[in-house]
Amino acid sequence: MARLTLEFPEDQYYFETRMTVRSTDINAANHLGNDSMVSMLSEARALFLAHYGAPEIDDDGLGTIVTDLATSYRAEAHARDVLRFEVGVMDFNRYGGDLTFRVTRPADGKLIAMAKYGFVFFNFQQGRVAPLPPAFLAHFPRVNRLD
Repeated sequence: MARLTLEFPEDQYYFETRMTVRSTDINAANHLGNDSMVSMLSEARALFLAHYGAPEIDDDGLGTIVTDLATSYRAEAHARDVLRFEVGVMDFNRYGGDLTFRVTRPADGKLIAMAKYGFVFFNFQQGRVAPLPPAFLAHFPRVNRLD
């Protein structure tokens, strides 16, 4: 099977947050476990969406769901490492797009991981996908569209 390669446009990162690797995030091999990385990516995603006015679910039942996830690990992270999560967007379509992530360790500049989440807006009251809200789109005028 071919190795997964994730590369994203440098000018499409719009948000960053930092998180510290906890001792409970460490696996038997003594580094950050895959399950914990996914949880950290999910937290970065939630913070990004809230920052741009797209909460997990709003009062009208509109929120987002993840459609896929791809992660490429580049280096180990260990307990108490502070990680920088840069979050971007690309490949918008009628209902969603891709969230991109670059995870680095600021202490030494090491690239820890690259990741991509596919997402769609979803109306939980109606039980169906919903178009990208214009207010959300307005934050990202340079993002490419696939439709």
